[in-house]
Amino acid sequence: MSTPGPNPAVADGGTPAPLQAGPGPSPWDDAVLAAVLMTIDPVGTGGVALRALPGPVRDQWLSIMRDLQPEGTPMRRIPLHVADGRLLGGLDLAATLNAGRPVAEKGLLVEADGGVIELSMAERIAPGTAARLNMAFDSGEVVLERDGLALRTPSRFAVVALDEGVGEDEGLLNALLDRLAFHLDLNYLRYDQAIACDYDVEDVVAARPRLSQVTISDAQVETLCNIALALGIPSLRASIFASRVACAHAALEERTEVTDEDLAIAGRLVLAPRATQLPPMEPPPDAEPPPPEPEEPNQDEEQSNQEPQEPQELQDKILEATQAAIPAGLLAQLQMGKLRRSRARATGKAGAVQNAPSRGRPAGVLRGEPRAGQRLNVIETLRAAAPWQRIRREERARAGKPSNRLEIRQDDFRITRFKHKSESTTVFVVDASGSSALHRLAEAKGAVELLLADCYVRRDQVALVAFRGQGAEVLLPPTRSLVRAKRSLAGLPGGGGTPLASGIDLGMMMADGVQRRGGTPVLIIMTDGRANVARDGTGGRTRANEEALAAARMVRSLEIAALVIDTSPRPQPQGRELAREMGAVYLPLPHADANALNQAVRATAG
Repeated sequence: MSTPGPNPAVADGGTPAPLQAGPGPSPWDDAVLAAVLMTIDPVGTGGVALRALPGPVRDQWLSIMRDLQPEGTPMRRIPLHVADGRLLGGLDLAATLNAGRPVAEKGLLVEADGGVIELSMAERIAPGTAARLNMAFDSGEVVLERDGLALRTPSRFAVVALDEGVGEDEGLLNALLDRLAFHLDLNYLRYDQAIACDYDVEDVVAARPRLSQVTISDAQVETLCNIALALGIPSLRASIFASRVACAHAALEERTEVTDEDLAIAGRLVLAPRATQLPPMEPPPDAEPPPPEPEEPNQDEEQSNQEPQEPQELQDKILEATQAAIPAGLLAQLQMGKLRRSRARATGKAGAVQNAPSRGRPAGVLRGEPRAGQRLNVIETLRAAAPWQRIRREERARAGKPSNRLEIRQDDFRITRFKHKSESTTVFVVDASGSSALHRLAEAKGAVELLLADCYVRRDQVALVAFRGQGAEVLLPPTRSLVRAKRSLAGLPGGGGTPLASGIDLGMMMADGVQRRGGTPVLIIMTDGRANVARDGTGGRTRANEEALAAARMVRSLEIAALVIDTSPRPQPQGRELAREMGAVYLPLPHADANALNQAVRATAG
């Protein structure tokens, strides 16, 4: 292995792992070792979740991983929007038409049997594709039942999932992430830290036969399970992966039994990245209790008392080594009681997914005729007709009709389904009344500018409605232009009454228009909820409040996603009641800042 370097995980002056001689290994050393151990036991470890942006560091790791594969190992790369026919296999259309009988075609999962699959842009993989991949993971075979075929083909492989997500809201699906033993993050490594690997393919080839001879005791497995429990790891797969990694490391070091060093490696590479809590601290020992009265111990108790307490000491050592490998930033979050957020899907652009007859991204095929602008899928139509050609020729021959080279019938027609994400529009309805209006408008400006900066990625729009005095007005129609937004917000006066109902009505009309055009509106209302001006411009708190609640119920009936931000210095019941009647999320934010507003808006829209 390469020369160990300082461990950045012990950034607070803590001591290195006690089972290691000298300083702990660097993150790059662990990443290279993970590639070696995955290659030794690809099926047992599942693979690697590699979180890194495209660059020289990731390319270096992938190059090392590929060089470690023995000769003849199948390597396949699965693109992001792979079709089911290419992934699982299906009907070989050309061979079927030539032979007159169904001929199967192998999919990528079958071709990768005994090898490695590279999953590109894994953070954006479709849930259906991930489910099919997980099914092959769990069963070790690909079940194909389509196009007149019924096949079960062995498929055992490892996956290298390339996660290019940015931020905590982008990442692999939990179901896929849980099936990969190693979780690596190379985003913070410099290129000069990505050095070569001291292991080569000969070491891997020599270690594979020894893997079946390595033994691990029940006490060692129990130790790994207890460590996973202490770190708050809910999945049992983590303990299984840790056991397999410990055996693979023992085979690499030419040992037939798992040692403490192998357990420490497994804890550092498998359990530490999955930690969701710090191990519980032992309370200080109290006064020693009086010794119990002597009793005659039986033979079993005498034998248990004579056994050394090595398992507990071993667990403490492995736990310390695993805890030292947890990144310092994560340790700080855990100490504050902030568990890592689940990397459930929140990636890409906002907006609801809608079906479309002729535009968008292909989303499968349906049986039917190409009507109302729908597109005929010629390939799938031929694929549906191919298995029946011999039977149809025989039918035509018995009827005395000439046989065509290709018999297509109405039931064979297939049309392509399309889906597209509708454009999301965030409509801000800002209370510009009162003495603190200028402060609220400043926060709205910051939130709008941050949202506009995200528009290049999320492809959404922002609109702004302000209400003050006796009515409401549209300051900014839906737009992505940051310059236009700043010009519309500049110079807006504040003060006057609070026509809350008029502001909600205008924002609702704008959101309803977006919804009717096929978009996805999100209504954000920033107010203290103290309405005092009715729709006709007359004063009166009672009537103004009733009209505001009636307008809120209208928003709820239109099923518009909404967020009510209470900007009063102290949260008041009026704002909470308004959110309840609207069916909106209520956020008391007396001291709002642009970043907090942006996060709240993205959570509501996503």
